[in-house]
Amino acid sequence: MTIEIMGWIASLLIVGSYALNITGKLAATSKWYVWANIIGGFFFIINTYFHQAYPSMLVNIIWVIIAFIMIFKSKK
Repeated sequence: MTIEIMGWIASLLIVGSYALNITGKLAATSKWYVWANIIGGFFFIINTYFHQAYPSMLVNIIWVIIAFIMIFKSKK
């Protein structure tokens, strides 16, 4: 049950932040946007690993790496 809840939270974080971004309410460079993608991506990694959906897991690993790069890039 916890794994499924993590999957739903991941969906809400990633799709929600994307929706806020494309409507101009949240910039892609915003810490909120990037952290929503990191947490959502991490939760998806766990969820997809549990369901043995390895291609989706790989996409989410890359998604999280990109988001971490943005965090470190913005700190410079």
